[in-house]
Amino acid sequence: MRLITLLSFGLVLLLRPEISQATQADDTTITIGVKTPGPVPFISQVALSASDTIVIKSIQFSIAPKNGSVTRPLSGTYSAAYLSDRGDLQTNGTIYLPVYGLYDGYTNNVTLTYNFVDGSSKQATTTITTAPFDDPCGYKNPTVLQARTKDTSLSYDYLMVKERCDKYAPAILDTDGALRWVGTAFIADISATFYDNSVFIASGTSLYRIDLDGTVTFLHDYSDIGVTFIHHNIDRGKFGLILDVQTASYYQSTNLEVDTSGNVIKIWDMAAIISAAMTAGGDDPSQFVYPAPNDWWHNNSVVYNRADDSLIISSRENFVICLDYSTNAIKWILGDTTKKWHIFPSLAQYALTLAPGSLPPIGQHAVSFSYDQHLLLYDNGEGGFFQQPGGLTRGYSAPRKYQLNLETRVATEVWNYEVNQSIFNYICSSIYEDAPLNYLIDYSVVPAPSDGSLHPQLLGLNAAGEKVFSYQYGASEFCNTAFNSIPLHLDSTKFPAVGPQALNISTRGSISTGDNVLIAGFIITGNESKTVALRLLGPSLAQSGVGDFLADPVLSLYNSSGHLVATNDDWQSDPAAAAELTANHLAPGNAAEAALVATLAPATYTAVGSSKGGDVGIGLVEAYDLSPLSGSRLANISTRGLVGAGENVLISGFIVGDLDNASVIIRALGPSLAPAISNPLSNPRLTVYDGNGVALTSNDDWQDDPNKLDIIKDGLAPNDVLEAATLLHPPAGVYSVVVAGEDDPDGTALVEVYDLDP
Repeated sequence: MRLITLLSFGLVLLLRPEISQATQADDTTITIGVKTPGPVPFISQVALSASDTIVIKSIQFSIAPKNGSVTRPLSGTYSAAYLSDRGDLQTNGTIYLPVYGLYDGYTNNVTLTYNFVDGSSKQATTTITTAPFDDPCGYKNPTVLQARTKDTSLSYDYLMVKERCDKYAPAILDTDGALRWVGTAFIADISATFYDNSVFIASGTSLYRIDLDGTVTFLHDYSDIGVTFIHHNIDRGKFGLILDVQTASYYQSTNLEVDTSGNVIKIWDMAAIISAAMTAGGDDPSQFVYPAPNDWWHNNSVVYNRADDSLIISSRENFVICLDYSTNAIKWILGDTTKKWHIFPSLAQYALTLAPGSLPPIGQHAVSFSYDQHLLLYDNGEGGFFQQPGGLTRGYSAPRKYQLNLETRVATEVWNYEVNQSIFNYICSSIYEDAPLNYLIDYSVVPAPSDGSLHPQLLGLNAAGEKVFSYQYGASEFCNTAFNSIPLHLDSTKFPAVGPQALNISTRGSISTGDNVLIAGFIITGNESKTVALRLLGPSLAQSGVGDFLADPVLSLYNSSGHLVATNDDWQSDPAAAAELTANHLAPGNAAEAALVATLAPATYTAVGSSKGGDVGIGLVEAYDLSPLSGSRLANISTRGLVGAGENVLISGFIVGDLDNASVIIRALGPSLAPAISNPLSNPRLTVYDGNGVALTSNDDWQDDPNKLDIIKDGLAPNDVLEAATLLHPPAGVYSVVVAGEDDPDGTALVEVYDLDP
């Protein structure tokens, strides 16, 4: 995909001129000293001594995989500010660098990269020898059903296994099957998750945070609000994390949303919510909602859907239910209609109809949404235990994915992984999607044919549907060894964590005169100013094969009133901006290219790319967020440009931050630009690609998109039926939006990326 290669160049291949004078890397001496073992063999602290710490911008460590491995090296990058805040970077030149993810009982080869304020960098190598770890759970000795293949297309190389088989919960493995990290809070509990580059884990009624360097922080004991136990999942919420809890009054039917300090944000009492709905519908809730110790609900997972501001809750005994996040009103129910809940008209009225050939989820776990807004879950296939009638029991389990059409109220099963209906995990188990169509499946309890003993299995699938690895572990009691495992990206961890948001944006298009300049608009939201770098590249695109590049670009920035904020012709003409661009590895590769740095208050801005000499050519305009941790965001991004045939399409790109999946709505407008534009593109089509050039989705007419109701709800429905729009949940990475003409290929189009995250 040549067009995507060009865009990827503009986003991630950052060129800078040769620096002839001495750099900070040249002038700074950093010596590697003592390596102090951490609380477990997977963690160490490396002492460094620097001749000057003021000039250090960040330090990265990278652990080389063992010979023969194709996993990405486990790596972490610490900003100097982060290390300083922790007391690990001191003005006397001492630096204490945490290194985690080491192989135990092994001499690890570690590369340290020192990045300096002036944009220079240098590397050093060292070794860290670790003691062996006594592994009570048997992670270090799996039965290899399929060894990790040499295929490098799997999007993740690390995974967190939630467990309670020892006091070192949870465990982190790599896809080679090697154990790379364990919890240091001495807790045995399956209720855990990975968020903000840390593990959050429950014990009884309390919540703890475990940093990757082994630091343990007590956050809160929720017995103060009547919680008697935290169970099952910890999932991502709207603003923080959602805990599944039980109280003295009701068993496993309450959810708490808490922030990263453990403070309660919101409470969902499902006994009260269901009782109110049944009473309003004329039914007696005492026939369905039962007090503790009755397990009438059995909540095991939730997912927040930013697309329509809803919370989806899995009740193993009954169904999957969707609530409006703010009002708690029931929006829909998906489940087996032969179960008890469906005999009550007050609940049955919310049921989605299943399309022909689709199976309802039964005893489901691990609800989530896939990149294309489909409901993903693990269907255990086991009927209800407490509520009677308990409905169907199939005798086999399978991950399933459903397309939900809330206009027709029909749920269609669009994918499953049934493995010949030969696996029956009647409890626990999970499936989660990483990058599009890359899955991690956790078969928590697979009965052995010989004696019925329960053996967990972990399985990875790539986007081609190929099995990349499969491991089985020793006999385990119920869900103790592997519960709801999740994929991780420890190959690129950054401290502090950033995301989810569109951090960097770019658009490549043809630049001419008059209306045919390239116009990129963005909105800064929040209450703080944000520092951004803007670039307009032309000549350096030749290195990616662009022959008709713009020879001498000019970049101008305007505010919402149309007043000129800043302009630049040749990027080196502004020494202060040039120094900032160089320090952030954003110096353009050609002196004729334009760039500027500006600190902007929350408002709407427009960057215009034009030609100094009036020539015509392809240019690439980019905006980079240089202060992603501020209280403001680059929220909405739009670019107007000329669309032509062949390579002369309009290409917009964005980069999603590291923390979690973002939620974005993407639009391509044409007809609605008239009469302001003399030659609007009559029928735009958009296609979204990932960083590897793989097409994730395409849309021609927005009303054909399966998520059109969510697009309407967010107030982003295009004005013309021929215009395009789609909704996605992309994970961290680089993405490209290509806009072309469906009929007449020539005309001006507007491509927009709206970030729905707060």
